[in-house]
Amino acid sequence: MTPNMRIIFAGTPEFAEQHLAELIAHSEQQGWDTVAVYTQPDRPAGRGKKLQPSAVKTLALEHNIPVEQPESLRTAKAQQQLSNYQADVMVVVAYGLILPQAVLDIPRFGCLNVHGSLLPRWRGAAPIQRAIEAGDERSGVTIMQMNQGLDTGDILYTESCPIEPQETSASLYAKLAKLGPKALVTVLADLESYRATAKPQDDQQANYAHKLSKAEAEIDWHQPAAKIERQLRAFTPWPGLWFSCPTQPDKPVKVHKLRVVDQPATAKPGTVVGQSKSGLAVATAEGCVNIEELQWPGKAKQPAEVFLNGYGSHFPAGLPLSSGNHGN
Repeated sequence: MTPNMRIIFAGTPEFAEQHLAELIAHSEQQGWDTVAVYTQPDRPAGRGKKLQPSAVKTLALEHNIPVEQPESLRTAKAQQQLSNYQADVMVVVAYGLILPQAVLDIPRFGCLNVHGSLLPRWRGAAPIQRAIEAGDERSGVTIMQMNQGLDTGDILYTESCPIEPQETSASLYAKLAKLGPKALVTVLADLESYRATAKPQDDQQANYAHKLSKAEAEIDWHQPAAKIERQLRAFTPWPGLWFSCPTQPDKPVKVHKLRVVDQPATAKPGTVVGQSKSGLAVATAEGCVNIEELQWPGKAKQPAEVFLNGYGSHFPAGLPLSSGNHGN
């Protein structure tokens, strides 16, 4: 047991808020004291662009926990302020600020991070999405002792879950948002023991999970059909996938649902190979995809049958669709 700990929690979005909620729920039983919450400064949001507090800040204030919102933790003033809390450990979950070594060294037990992958498989900003895109069979959360590297610290604890065939980044995010808080509490309840048995990562097994970009949202038909299908799930809800209408190139058509067709592609990648009530069939580098739900600009998403009744003349068989390069 590691009782009577003074804890600083650092996080910003809803994913982090769920971890803070679990921490608060167990604090009285465990004898923990969350002495401060660090979160990103309030940001403009909504139509009125009014400053909005983070989900973590809102929860902290509801429980009368002091909130700090520095723009940086690199200044001597910010580091002294953090040191004044005399924390035993700092828990970091999707905080959004880089922690310099001086900060990592302040708490007695250092800083712990909850990371949304089975390290060292995916390090970086988008481990959930990249796991789906790559076709991984499992994902999970890792409780890691932070160091100055990018998600390179020693592993204290992992909890895994399967990636289902229809998994999207949204559904996997929800799974990990349940696994992570429980894993965190497990480690904090016996922190000294977990630190004593921490395991270094194998750098040779690591991959970098690049941050998602809107540039990736244009479908590259020169990818295999299976890769395009995984990208759609990985990029749901953001940034999604789209392609240009060939007869009106300024019209990006969003794809909301597609499946891989079990047939070889006999046409060049990006060529429309057929229309039916079930969807718009398009050739890829390997196999075909059948697009089953689409969205015309400015319109609601529609099943393929309805969409093609209205816009099918723009996509005759044999017509090539646009194809982004994405640097490939």
